[in-house]
Amino acid sequence: MRARRIGAVLAGLLLTVGLSAVQGATAPVATAQAAASCEGTYTIVVGGTGSSWNNDGFHGNIQQHVGYPTQIPNGASTRAGVNELNRLVRDQRAACPGQHVKMGGYSLGAAVVHVWVTENWQTFDNVNAILIADPKRQGPPGANGGSVPFGGLVGAPLAGADRFFGNVPVKTICHWDYVCDESAGIWTYPNNHVRNYPEDFNMDHHNDTANEQWYNGRWYPW
Repeated sequence: MRARRIGAVLAGLLLTVGLSAVQGATAPVATAQAAASCEGTYTIVVGGTGSSWNNDGFHGNIQQHVGYPTQIPNGASTRAGVNELNRLVRDQRAACPGQHVKMGGYSLGAAVVHVWVTENWQTFDNVNAILIADPKRQGPPGANGGSVPFGGLVGAPLAGADRFFGNVPVKTICHWDYVCDESAGIWTYPNNHVRNYPEDFNMDHHNDTANEQWYNGRWYPW
């Protein structure tokens, strides 16, 4: 019983501070900018819990930062993020039909991108995804992400783990981090979650065809 009570307290703490602590400030939801140029790759990113469209940690050649309610990491915020991501990429695709789309997300934002790919791969082509510290990551390697043990609390579509990506190239990155790998141990949170991805927020480091897994510093195929 003591172990269960401790687990419940830790679950509440994790949900209170959010699945991502890399961004400390919150801001009102807003749309960052109008449709981008049709030249080159259209790169769009989704920040984690507590982020805003103008403070999500991502950098590099990025055309769009997604604004959505990030204060509470749950199914409702994930759905809102998926809907806004879908609106933005489909508006851009309507304006630029032949343009490649590269999308990236961190933590709660990775879950948003993950769900979008699962729901849209059959109707949207010429796209790839980068998932950093994805709570919906399905092992192996390692164990499933944190959305599995907390699934009953956060709700769909954030709950659960899968790899239903269809034919979309997806690159997942998870390094000694409980949020994307239960086997890392909850005591590694939030330190490892915040500090283990210093280079990965640069979207220029990820190519348009990456289809691979990076786990605890090692490369794995799908």
